[in-house]
Amino acid sequence: MKVSKLARKSVSKRTKPLPAGVKSSDGSGLRQRKLQATRERLARAAMALFLKRGFEATTIDDIAAAADVSRRSFFHYFASKEDVVAAWQEGAAAALVAEVAARPADESMLTAAENAIATAVKRIDPGEAAAMSRLKRDNPALRARDQLKYEKLERALAEGLSQRAKNKSDKLKAQLVAMIATGAMRVGGESWMGEGAREQPEVFVKRTFDAIRAILK
Repeated sequence: MKVSKLARKSVSKRTKPLPAGVKSSDGSGLRQRKLQATRERLARAAMALFLKRGFEATTIDDIAAAADVSRRSFFHYFASKEDVVAAWQEGAAAALVAEVAARPADESMLTAAENAIATAVKRIDPGEAAAMSRLKRDNPALRARDQLKYEKLERALAEGLSQRAKNKSDKLKAQLVAMIATGAMRVGGESWMGEGAREQPEVFVKRTFDAIRAILK
């Protein structure tokens, strides 16, 4: 089965290291690598099927079969189909925070957030990103998880930006910029979809942050 670019890029690099309840005394041991490989295979198979068939039309049995594992094995790694999407979202948030940390120290917090988001979205295929947005929009459970994602993302961004803080005032600024940037991602993503997802995501990110700066003047 052909695995989608979005699933391959997002899941292979950003899934959690181990399923819940699994421990390993050697972080680089063969057992851990096998567990991680199986989790990633399940996630790639699930995301590819979700994008191809739709979330509701894809069963856990379908995912297990595509990943060449048993249904029982699926539940060793994920509690539900929704958890697969949540894992992808959490990984994307972690990657975004890493992008913030990699920005030059002389950038303002708002610019660092903008450039980090723009860099992160460049790695996402626009067509598949639009498909994922429709997937979440059309499923109540995924919509609820999506709202929780933004709450977690705001906290993670605030933590990442606070590393650039030099005093207490900067820490407050980090929280405010994280709130603004997260709101920009939420509103910008909805606007991007509403306009037919025609524009490259990174271009839309710049336009969104330009609008923020115009408001703040």
